[in-house]
Amino acid sequence: MKTHTLLMPLDMHLHLRDGVMLENIAPLSAYSYSGALIMPNLVPPVNSLEDVKAYKARIMAAVPNDYFEPYMTLFYKNYEKAFLESVADSILAIKLYPAGITTNSEGGVSSFNIEEMRPTLEAMSNLKIPLCIHGETDGFVMDREAEFMRIYELLAINFPKLTIIMEHITTKEAVAMLDKYENLYATITVHHLILTLDDVVGGMMKPHLFCKPIAKRPEDLEALLSVALEAHPKVMFGSDSAPHPQHKKESCGCAAGVFSAPISLQLLCEVFEKYGKLENLQAFVSDNAQNIYGICPEFKEVTLQKRPFVVPNHYAGVVPMYAGETIKWAIESVD
Repeated sequence: MKTHTLLMPLDMHLHLRDGVMLENIAPLSAYSYSGALIMPNLVPPVNSLEDVKAYKARIMAAVPNDYFEPYMTLFYKNYEKAFLESVADSILAIKLYPAGITTNSEGGVSSFNIEEMRPTLEAMSNLKIPLCIHGETDGFVMDREAEFMRIYELLAINFPKLTIIMEHITTKEAVAMLDKYENLYATITVHHLILTLDDVVGGMMKPHLFCKPIAKRPEDLEALLSVALEAHPKVMFGSDSAPHPQHKKESCGCAAGVFSAPISLQLLCEVFEKYGKLENLQAFVSDNAQNIYGICPEFKEVTLQKRPFVVPNHYAGVVPMYAGETIKWAIESVD
């Protein structure tokens, strides 16, 4: 059977939650990835050095081996330079959420006043701490990311030495920004390389495909594929895998988040093979992230095989993307 091997795969946008949820789902990412950028939107958010160290310790206690590196982040607020200097060696990035825009983001930024943000962002620039951003406004749901482009431009122009990561981009407007500003980069999820809004709500609503930012139009999907499949040097894989208990997804007020961690590498192989670009998957899922973030992950070799794989209906009470369905690739071995 056809196989494909990936070296040191990285997930540069991952939600592990905490407590029992963390214990249940962290091993799934640790199995197939060398490392992942861990999101800080816990309750309360991770916003101190003590929080970072304690959360990392809980993650490492949950994974079954030492071949997985959780790259830690802080929840953005206007930090003082001295504090950033004290925490710089313990984090890889700082994550900014507009207030109330997604899960556990109520304490996020409510006003993008550049002068108020300047001391923190200049300190981050000097310390080479990247800024990761969930880029959406509170406008009409299909326009929220496109409307946020003006804020990305404002930040890119005012802080040209700051590495800015546009997280989980979903629109052609965001793709166009990659070549417009030298300091703008992006993560792309696997589900946004497969889905449009029609797949989510075109017939019966599929709650386990609902996420923020929501999947967009066919022309947006085409734009994302155009840069991901060619492994554009400024894009990298970030699953945004976001687990919720089944009752939170299958209810009124459906929680936003697609749980893809256990099958994300398999689905990426399917997408890249479909378009004849498997040779570019290594750069998209590892090499680009290493270059952008300046990291050197632990060696791991993951071999995938092209054979039918039935996605489990749940993982410890969390329903994955494509639960009960058959996908075309499976993980054969991890060394």
